[in-house]
Amino acid sequence: MTTHPDLLIVGGGPAGVSAAVEATARGLSVLLLDENPASGGRIWQALEARGASDQDDEAALALLQQFRACGAQARFRATVWAIEPDGQVFWSAGGTAHASTPARILLATGTTERPMPIPGWTLPGVMTVGAAQIALKTGGLVPHGATWIAGQGPLLLLYAVQALRAGGDIAGIIDLSNPAKNWPALRHLPAALPAAADLAKGIMWRRAVAKAGVPWLRADAIRAEGDTALERIVLTAHGQQREEHADTLLLHDGVIPSVQLTRALGCAHAWSEAQRCWHPVADAWGTTSIPHIHVAGDGAGIAGAWAATLSGRLAALGVAHALGRIDTATRDAAAAPLRARRQRHLAMRPLLDTLYAARAPHLADDTMVCRCEEVTAGDIRQAVRFGCLGMNQLKAYTRCGMGPCQGRTCATIAAEVIAEARGLPVPDIEPLRTRFPIKPLRLAELVDFAEE
Repeated sequence: MTTHPDLLIVGGGPAGVSAAVEATARGLSVLLLDENPASGGRIWQALEARGASDQDDEAALALLQQFRACGAQARFRATVWAIEPDGQVFWSAGGTAHASTPARILLATGTTERPMPIPGWTLPGVMTVGAAQIALKTGGLVPHGATWIAGQGPLLLLYAVQALRAGGDIAGIIDLSNPAKNWPALRHLPAALPAAADLAKGIMWRRAVAKAGVPWLRADAIRAEGDTALERIVLTAHGQQREEHADTLLLHDGVIPSVQLTRALGCAHAWSEAQRCWHPVADAWGTTSIPHIHVAGDGAGIAGAWAATLSGRLAALGVAHALGRIDTATRDAAAAPLRARRQRHLAMRPLLDTLYAARAPHLADDTMVCRCEEVTAGDIRQAVRFGCLGMNQLKAYTRCGMGPCQGRTCATIAAEVIAEARGLPVPDIEPLRTRFPIKPLRLAELVDFAEE
């Protein structure tokens, strides 16, 4: 295992494996670290075990095979917990801490699901669609009983189709998207036609769900109820309430870039109003405000799996050029067709971003925001009344963001609550500062590392 690779890649999803393939083809030594047991990331997890079900799966399997054959070193179940300013990367695998000092670092960390706190979302039986999808892919956990899916975005349909194909039961899908966005979204339809194949997949998913007899309900709000676990859901639509028995409720309101590492490093970030989230600022080659740190894939801005593969390859070309392995003409000639293909995948984003725009949450005071420290929306509003201005002060007032997740789940929503309470736009609220180590460490890992 080399400790001084030309390129260290964090993340083995579509962007990471594509970058590794391109980088090794350009003569770079590559070390890839990923927390999962195998390559593929969240979207292609366990794909090789399941087998291909369509052309996209076949293309993904071919890419994963290229990655295995490209010569990049890979460590799975490896957690990166710190990166020094000089580029030294600290990570753990198999209960032991390690250090690597690459020439360049590419962060291909993907996404995290946008939190969707509703009344009762902390009850046993309520989870995210993404978590249920991972359980389906990796553990074969098929939903049965009264399983409801609620929220908005293509993942609701995709998971429903995957679950039904696996023999699962879906009691119904509750669409919480804003109908007022339908007409504004239509103006983006002509520009989205280059991605007509992706649009067609969405239509096919919707037809498959309808053919299976799964009810499709529109609602303005939803809450989960039960004494010690989920027992029922209550929907509100046009001022009327409807109650349904529920064993499981799966929530989803889109995904946002995972920015824990870029925040901790101090990379510049920008606010995306269209996607209502922060993302690291990067140039056309994925280079951030810290020259030896690069980003690629959805961790740099939500664009989808195939756009992520292309951004990974572009970042690898940028690194190869920066390290003197290829000249400018070679880099630009190789990048031109990749950019054209990526642009076709990006064509659908304005349509999706408008149609499924995340709505600013208006939470009741008793709605939990920080599950780790049991901080409610009311607690946050009270902190604002006492003088709290932003997320970092909120930690001192309430401990919000100080639990095991280190703000991964709560920071996005807590900032929305502060912004609403202060009457300010969200980007005017100071984001949560992340500090290394970003993941919990066992003392034994550090002792072994020190002894090395």
